[in-house]
Amino acid sequence: MRRAILCLTLLLPGFAQAQEGGTLADIRQDLSELFSQVQSLRDELDGTGSSQMNLAGTSALGRIDAMEAELRRLTGETEELEFRINRVVTDGTNRVGDLEFRICELEPNCDIGGLGETPTLGGESGSTPVARPSPPPNQGGGAQLAVGEQQDFDRAKEALDSGSFRSAADLFETFAETYTSGPLTTEAHYLRAEALSQLGDNAESARAYLEAFSGAPQGPLAPQALLNLGLKLDVLDQRADSCATLGEVTTRYPQSDASVEAQAAWAGLGCS
Repeated sequence: MRRAILCLTLLLPGFAQAQEGGTLADIRQDLSELFSQVQSLRDELDGTGSSQMNLAGTSALGRIDAMEAELRRLTGETEELEFRINRVVTDGTNRVGDLEFRICELEPNCDIGGLGETPTLGGESGSTPVARPSPPPNQGGGAQLAVGEQQDFDRAKEALDSGSFRSAADLFETFAETYTSGPLTTEAHYLRAEALSQLGDNAESARAYLEAFSGAPQGPLAPQALLNLGLKLDVLDQRADSCATLGEVTTRYPQSDASVEAQAAWAGLGCS
């Protein structure tokens, strides 16, 4: 039993070295493992009786209690430090994102929609994603559009509504290439897919539906775009991929109308 206590004591220098070189998560893991070892030794000592374990006037359980108290103190300090670091990183990243947004507003050719997500301070992503401040609404109450963007979109939409599907597909393709991050780009991909579907170009239509979905997977058109992609894959003799995509519609958007259609199509295709 003395040998077991000696082994436990020898663990402490290794623990200090891990505290210097490892991350906070590593330290917490080391503490957790050491707590388990302490508790295991306590149980062993309790089973054999403490009357035989007096070392230099101090019982083995007394020494273990002192070590355990110190470990608890270190754990508390580590958790407090981790919380403070995470708070500073989150606050600092938000401040940087806000500054980037304000600078972009001051630059005439800056596309706010193309800023992307601010990298987390320190170079590593935290457990909680940092939200970028939303662009303020313009005077018209809608999303900010580039000069001529609405007119170009309306021109393509008019071609689609009039049945000029080839012209509509070409116009929407040009629109998406010109305004890659605009607020109407996802809808342009979707409507281009609709036009191509009318032309019987199922492969290009499927690609356009995929563009519409991947460009805004949480957007209002995403469920229907993913559903239509699944249906097009079946037309292209990709039954396995079609079934997987239709199943993904229900997984991602269980409350949507597209989910109901996807389940019916999934059953109709004999997916399993």
